[in-house]
Amino acid sequence: MRPTSIDVPDRVSADGRLRLSGDLCLPGLLSMADLRALPQRTVEVGFACRTSGMRHHRFAGPLLVDVARAAGPVFDASERKDRLRFLVSVLGRDGHHAVLSWGEIDPEFGDVPVLVGVQMDGDDLDARGPHLVVPGDRCGGRHISEVVEIRVCADARLWSRNL
Repeated sequence: MRPTSIDVPDRVSADGRLRLSGDLCLPGLLSMADLRALPQRTVEVGFACRTSGMRHHRFAGPLLVDVARAAGPVFDASERKDRLRFLVSVLGRDGHHAVLSWGEIDPEFGDVPVLVGVQMDGDDLDARGPHLVVPGDRCGGRHISEVVEIRVCADARLWSRNL
């Protein structure tokens, strides 16, 4: 089975802002300034890249869970287990995408400090766009550069008889 890529052009905003979509109360577009206005974290990561070998970087940016929460996912926040049926899919400008579970990034469950990086090795990423940074991954498959869309969805369609 070959990896798939998504047709990206219709998903990229004209002004380069990141699109938040899916099962959200407040879907919309976020600029790099919007991402910087959220609480920032810094992580150092090392991962093996298929094309360029071992890479080491220091990233800064908001946690993915904070970015997604700001858009108001349509789960019942008072019911912990309700959050566990949500998935977060991240799409890069080149069509590369990865899916994480809400439980993986939620502080009450996996608490993985996944970032939407706005800075790499001390340099702002404004010209390149934000990066998805997954600390702990040994290979760079879920590291996505130039993120154009983050989609938060409940898993109901996975359990549909029509799938």
